[in-house]
Amino acid sequence: MLRTHTCGELRSSHLGTEVALCGWVDRVRDHKGVIFIDLRDRWGRTQLVVGPESPPAMLAAAREVRAEWVIRARGAVGGRPVGTTNPKLATGEIEVVCRELDVLNEAETPVFQPGATELPGEEVRLKHRWLDLRRPAMQDNMFLRSRIVKIMRDHFDELGFIDVETPMLGRSTPEGARDYLVPSRLDHGAFFALPQSPQLYKQLLMMAGFDRYVQVAKCFRDEDLRADRQPEFTQLDVEMSFVEADDVIGVIEGLVKRTAREILGLDVPLPLPRLTWDDCMERFGHDAPDLRFGLEIVDLTAIAGESDFRVFRGAVESGGRVRGIRVPGAAAKFSRKDLDELTAVAVDGGAKGLVWLKVEADGSWSGPVAKNLTGVADPLKAKLGCEAGDLALIVADSFEVTCKALHMLRKRLGAALGLYDVNAMHFSWVVDFPMFAPDTESGGWASMHHPFTAPRPADIEILESDPAACRAVAYDLVINGSEAGGGTIRIHDGATQEKVFKLLGITAETARERFGFLLDALRSGAPPHGGIALGIDRWVMLFGKLDSIRDVIAFPKTQKASDLMTGAPSTVDTKQLVELGIRTVVPPKPV
Repeated sequence: MLRTHTCGELRSSHLGTEVALCGWVDRVRDHKGVIFIDLRDRWGRTQLVVGPESPPAMLAAAREVRAEWVIRARGAVGGRPVGTTNPKLATGEIEVVCRELDVLNEAETPVFQPGATELPGEEVRLKHRWLDLRRPAMQDNMFLRSRIVKIMRDHFDELGFIDVETPMLGRSTPEGARDYLVPSRLDHGAFFALPQSPQLYKQLLMMAGFDRYVQVAKCFRDEDLRADRQPEFTQLDVEMSFVEADDVIGVIEGLVKRTAREILGLDVPLPLPRLTWDDCMERFGHDAPDLRFGLEIVDLTAIAGESDFRVFRGAVESGGRVRGIRVPGAAAKFSRKDLDELTAVAVDGGAKGLVWLKVEADGSWSGPVAKNLTGVADPLKAKLGCEAGDLALIVADSFEVTCKALHMLRKRLGAALGLYDVNAMHFSWVVDFPMFAPDTESGGWASMHHPFTAPRPADIEILESDPAACRAVAYDLVINGSEAGGGTIRIHDGATQEKVFKLLGITAETARERFGFLLDALRSGAPPHGGIALGIDRWVMLFGKLDSIRDVIAFPKTQKASDLMTGAPSTVDTKQLVELGIRTVVPPKPV
């Protein structure tokens, strides 16, 4: 090999050892004829020294070296002079006194220096991702990802799970998001779909008798993106036979405890807390609440309905709700401008506006609508639990709008007021999700999770008569207000599956065409089974205390699902389209 050691390996115990190092030049410093070169690789940095006693050719070569050149150095390990050690560096007590210096590859001046304190915008870094990935922080993210995936693999291997790869080219099936389609060259007009998840395949593996399956699975969804979403993502996919929800939850809780201990040194007490979906929506307005802080939502509908304030009365009379949150001690912290910004947050959440009230020192309300609360001022204050110096934020609208607006306000306030420790980790489960949600496009029903989710046994009787009241055997893992995994117990009998398809507007003919293989398998002796999928990208982001999953994916896409580095997606040759039997239609750009 070209090197004997890495750039993060040498210590005082290596003094006098002849070594060879390879890497990238991080920095070059010329101090009165003594040239110092910081050499970097994925393992760390080592200081090289080329002194005035070195051969002229080597001195000349050292002076020519520039940042990001790839070089090889040979020499002896020496101790740094007293007062020049670097305690922040693992190799900070030593340096390598060079005897040979070879340039393996020169480099053009980089668009940005990976070791720079100030970095360019994300678009520049994504376009030159190979430079961005040279940064120690980015490499640390990739190492963290590798460690977490290994912990996951070890955990499930020790529990007797079998790792099975499922197909990447499958059939397009409705799972709530658009499929990425792949045209067939041999069957013009027909398409494969890239998997949104291995859902059906892993269920079939249970029916085939594999009992416990796991896979680190690449999945694809053609949907609008956010900071924690990507068109292609990786999930830990799990399925188990002869289990109930508690069994799946128990396996994942073991993984949570193990990961938190090995990655963060945290001892997570088990079992994790559980909240029902209904409780989450009432108390926090969201099905993945951040439980590191309070600011719980309080229902004020009954009191507001007695008010003369037309905004409150109008919402109640139209079947809506009046709900609010108390922000302790915040009255003096928010100026009118701040409150206008909070109002804009509520409007972004769909609300028509935001009622804000402050409790003065004498216990009275102040605010634009305080004078309209005659007769209900004290009951409202008591219901919210407000005291002098507190701020109350109230939204009057449909239940769904009050949930979204107050959830967004709660998130904004939690961060702005520093109501939680940013290094804290809170794990919980949300259970008992609705089986169905109204489909605004069709006017019918859509699956809250997916069409293969089992209803609670007690709700099977009302599956067809009262779908809105039917609850699913579903469970989501929530970490710090982010959904980190979701799973369900599956339907394991054909009759129930056909009823669910019918409720979702999938006719018997369509069900047979799309899912005939599943229905046949269900009738061939399917065990009770269930599973879960954990978002690996999101786990790494959360355990790494990062803000975006783009920072934990080696080559991510932008929020427009494009790859700035390679230029994907791109046009293709007409010859390729002809072979696939495809003619493209590009709509004109709006004027």
